[in-house]
Amino acid sequence: MTAVTDQRQVRRVFLITLALNLAVAASKIAIGAATGALAIIADGLHSLVDSSGNVAGLLATRLADKPPDADHPYGHARFEMLAALVIGVLLLLTALEVVRGAADRLMGGEPPELTPLAFAIMLATLAINIGVNRYQVRQGRRLNSQVLLADAAHTGADIFVTLSVLVSMALVVLLGWGWADIAAALVVTVLIGRAAWQVLSQASRVLVDAAPYDSDQLAAWVLEVPAVDRVLRVRSRGVSGAAHIDVDVQVAPETTAAQADAIAGAIRQKLAEHVGFVETEVHFAPDYAGEPNYAQVARARADALGMGTHEVRVTEGPGGLVLEMHVEVAPGQTLDAAHQQVSQLEHDVRRNLPDLHEVITHIEPAQGEGGGGEHDRDAVHAADGLAARALALLQRHYPELDWHDLRVYPDDGGFAAAMHVALPPQITVEAAHRIAENAETLLRANLPSLARVTIHTEPSEGPATPA
Repeated sequence: MTAVTDQRQVRRVFLITLALNLAVAASKIAIGAATGALAIIADGLHSLVDSSGNVAGLLATRLADKPPDADHPYGHARFEMLAALVIGVLLLLTALEVVRGAADRLMGGEPPELTPLAFAIMLATLAINIGVNRYQVRQGRRLNSQVLLADAAHTGADIFVTLSVLVSMALVVLLGWGWADIAAALVVTVLIGRAAWQVLSQASRVLVDAAPYDSDQLAAWVLEVPAVDRVLRVRSRGVSGAAHIDVDVQVAPETTAAQADAIAGAIRQKLAEHVGFVETEVHFAPDYAGEPNYAQVARARADALGMGTHEVRVTEGPGGLVLEMHVEVAPGQTLDAAHQQVSQLEHDVRRNLPDLHEVITHIEPAQGEGGGGEHDRDAVHAADGLAARALALLQRHYPELDWHDLRVYPDDGGFAAAMHVALPPQITVEAAHRIAENAETLLRANLPSLARVTIHTEPSEGPATPA
């Protein structure tokens, strides 16, 4: 459900409750004026304030529905909080009005003259208030609308107000206790003040950026993302379910923009699993104290120079660590130009990894698009034949394994093969890697035209164990 749809539904709820509250307010004020009952008049004013709150809510949700703009880059959602504050202030004004009426009655005045019609109208308005309150609470929770829940609290207070008024009416009629009308008015004041405090305190927490979520709990959820080693800081503001969260994490200095974007996406997804959709900003800081990832540093340095790398390996040589990698340069240039580019790459890698004893590079042209016609058709035909022979070899030497999605395609004057193999789920990564390496050696030894072989290992559903 989109935010636009939510706001439209919130406005629909307010329109329905506005019509009901206006009818209730008019009925109470009319019967209160006719009977002279202070408590009924105060209750009617309370219901009129309910209607004013509905109007404020309608205006707020209309503004909150607007998209971000230059003056409000974070959107207009806080207009809902302003509406909640207005409702709270209106509650306080209602309480003051009731106190003033009670003071006037204490100074003198005739007791109310209550009729059966007055009781009937008050009971009917009580039933309407209960229905409106339950409807607003249910819709407010479903639509995650703070302003609807605030207005529901207001309507809930009105229910208790009406009950106290009915009790005072019964005491006046049955026992002749005229002071019960004043006592009911004071009870109304307490109930309205309590509702006002709840609404104002909750709205003010949002407006002063109080945290809706525990920072330690948010950090623990972020650490569930495997690529995150350390969380520096987590902050949150707004309301639960529609908050803004800022996350600062440390990553390796050589992390590329693409890798950082993937990590940020995983963090957003993890938080959404726990707290629902929230606006999450992820900030990255380099962790210079961690162990370097040699392959990642080499790829990052190559990316910065516009070159690709693959088969990056680090081994222990006689003089120390040796990093070896294949470097893909733009095709069509001279060997001298390519050598200068790769020499710069070697310099950058050694500068960022000073503990390396030697950097060995293998220059090769990057795979490009092009070609066509009869030559391409012959290459495709040859690739299909190689794929059939490769699959036959694998099935003959590894009959217990599930080889699938095997394809062969032209690659820089030769051919490359890619395939998937399903292995038992309980097998170790090292054992799976050995099987893939042995299969690659088998294919390249028997099919020399295969310059590259890529095997993707995945867990199978069966318990078979390779021989």
